[in-house]
Amino acid sequence: MQGHGRPHFFTTRDTNVMTSSACLLLCVMAAGLAGFVSQSRGVELKSGDIQVLGDKTKGPPVLWFACDGPTSDLERMFSEPEVISDLQALKAGVSLALPELTERRAQVVLKLNQAGVPVTAWLALPGEEGYYLNASNVQEAMVRFKDFERWSASYSLRWASIGLDIEPNIQDFEALGKDHRRHLVFTIIGRYFNGGRIKRAKASYAELIGEINRNGYTVETYQFPFIADERDVHSTVLERISGIVDIRADREVLMLYTSFNRRLDSALIWVYGPEAQAIAVGSTTGSDADPRFHRLDWEEFSRDLRVARHFSGTIGVYSLAGCVQQGFLDRLRTMNWDEPVLIPGDAVQRAERLRTRIQRAIWIGSCLPYAAILILFLVALLISTMVRRRKMKVQAAGFGVPA
Repeated sequence: MQGHGRPHFFTTRDTNVMTSSACLLLCVMAAGLAGFVSQSRGVELKSGDIQVLGDKTKGPPVLWFACDGPTSDLERMFSEPEVISDLQALKAGVSLALPELTERRAQVVLKLNQAGVPVTAWLALPGEEGYYLNASNVQEAMVRFKDFERWSASYSLRWASIGLDIEPNIQDFEALGKDHRRHLVFTIIGRYFNGGRIKRAKASYAELIGEINRNGYTVETYQFPFIADERDVHSTVLERISGIVDIRADREVLMLYTSFNRRLDSALIWVYGPEAQAIAVGSTTGSDADPRFHRLDWEEFSRDLRVARHFSGTIGVYSLAGCVQQGFLDRLRTMNWDEPVLIPGDAVQRAERLRTRIQRAIWIGSCLPYAAILILFLVALLISTMVRRRKMKVQAAGFGVPA
C-alpha cells in the first residue's frame, strides 16, 4: 500500500514497484491453463454481456480508504475540512500505512480519532526492511508490531483493526531494473525448491496474528487475487517464488485493481468476487498521460464499486489521495448504488481466460519437479537399454552369432 501500495487493502510503495509486483506474478503465471468457467451471478444477456443488478435491500457498503505517502502529504490532505466531513458523511474509515512511527504520524491518527473516523493500522515496514510483509521479513514484522504497540500507547491512539499487506519483497523487483537479473533467477530457482521457507513463514505469521488478536485487535490481510488461484490448484509455487504468504486472519481483502488492465473492465471483479471476503478497488492514483499507471475515472470507479458491492458489504479503495484529487468523495455522497452495471461479454471471457491461464501455469509449475524426475527416469532407462543392447551385440559378436 504506499505511494507504493494498496489497501485497506492494498498497493505499492510507489507506482513503479506496484507495477513490478504485478509483472513478476503475471510472468510466473504466463504459461497456459485449463478449465475455469465462472458461474453466472447476474443476468446474462443474449449478447454474452453480464448485467449486474442493484439490490435495494443491501444499502450502501462500508467504505475504507487506503492512505499512504509522506506524512507531510497526509497532514495537508486532512487539513482540508471537507475531506474529514465527507468521510464522516459516508461513515467511511481510513487504512493508514505506518512505515514510520513518529509523533507527526500520530497526530494524523489523533485528528481522525477526534473526528470519529475509524482508522485501521496498515502495518508497514521501513523501506530498507521491504515495506510489505512477506516470507523474507517475518521477524521484522513481529518486532514492528511490538514497536507499534508502544507507539500507540504513548499517544493513546485508537484503532479499528490491524491490516497486513502481503506483497513480494521490494528488493526483488528493484533487482529487475539493475544488473542483478542472473542473481534474481538463481534466487527464484532456490526458492522454488525451498518449501520449508513458506511453512516457517506461515507458522510465524499465524503466531503474529494470534498475538494481535490477544491484544484486542481484529486482523485483515490484503492479498493479490492470484492467491485464490493457487488455492484452487492446491499449490504453493507462487508463494515459494514471490514470497507472498497464504495466511488467514479475521478477514481477507482481495486487491482487484482494474486500473492495471482496462480491457478487463469490471470483469476482473466479477470473476474473482465470489471468492472474496472483502474487495479492494483501484487505483484512483496515477497518470492519465501514462497508460502504464492509468488511474480510474469516475465512470470506471463507480462501476467497479457497484460490482464489488454485489459480492461484499465492505469495500476498500486505493487510494484516498486519488479520490480527493479527482473530487470523488463528494460524488460518493449522492451515488446511486442500485444503478445496474453492464459488463461486456468479451471482457468477461478475457478475465475467465486469464484465470484459466494462471491456474494452468501454477499447476504446470507445481508439476515441474515430477516432470523432471520422470524425464530423468526415462533418460536413464533409455541409456540402460542402449548399454544392455550394446553388451548383447558384443557378446553375440564374440560367438559369431548375428545380433
